[in-house]
Amino acid sequence: MTADPRSRAQRRRDTEHRLANDTDIWVASASADGAPYLVPLSFDWDGEALLLATPTDSRTGRNLAAARSTRLGLGPTRDVSMIEGEVEILEIDALPQEQGDRFAARTGFDPRELTTPYRWFRVLPRRIQAWREVNELDDRELMRDGRWLV
Repeated sequence: MTADPRSRAQRRRDTEHRLANDTDIWVASASADGAPYLVPLSFDWDGEALLLATPTDSRTGRNLAAARSTRLGLGPTRDVSMIEGEVEILEIDALPQEQGDRFAARTGFDPRELTTPYRWFRVLPRRIQAWREVNELDDRELMRDGRWLV
């Protein structure tokens, strides 16, 4: 049985709750020749952007650095928030210590301590959509051009 559709305002609250409380997100990227790649990564949300870390030379690291954009999937398939964003790249030592400490505390993972070269990838959301079932497909867009619509 399909639940009644949530209002857009409720979907925004649910999305913001997931951003503040979830630890992992699906990260989609593509190579220069268009080969898709999808991986789960841990993240931190500061209220404005998502902070990710992955090895500099990994497929995801190379793809994000080249394209400077990504699409993220947050939550399960029957309650998903899709986030399209612009990617800012920061060398591992360029992030203020308190932000790196917050990421490590939240995710249980500190890439600054590893010998493999990592980079930070800061994703600034430009578009967010959220829905559970077909009855929420209408009005699923919650953010456009980096601005909340609700």
